[in-house]
Amino acid sequence: MIKLKQLFIFSIFLASSILTGTSCKKQTTDPKEDTTVLRKIQFSLYTNSDLSEDNNNISFTVLVEDLQNHVLWDSALAPMKIKDIPDLAHKLFIEKTVTDDGSQILKVGFNYSIENVGYSWFYDTCSAGETFKKVDFNFQ
Repeated sequence: MIKLKQLFIFSIFLASSILTGTSCKKQTTDPKEDTTVLRKIQFSLYTNSDLSEDNNNISFTVLVEDLQNHVLWDSALAPMKIKDIPDLAHKLFIEKTVTDDGSQILKVGFNYSIENVGYSWFYDTCSAGETFKKVDFNFQ
């Protein structure tokens, strides 16, 4: 009777050890299957125009979207006067790295709103497979 009880306890212990060992294995990915791509986007905002008399407020948002308009990243800049948009020598420079599988075309650029005037945008594309993109917006 004692041997049967010991055999039963040993069997439970062995089964528990096997189940615990197989269920606690770490999930690993094969580096060959990892399709994550880092895509660096550089945004610059400036003007070549003389806007020194324009006191209207303007708000810019920098964005990266897929072509289905899903926002991958966006960031609002502090509102400013149009006359305060910097010239080329002092342009605003923003750099962002986004990750995706690299197979899709991205919409990159600026949305902007001028107080009591309206809303507009400046977009460019980052092609599928492109890992570095410059977006230069010369506001007019």
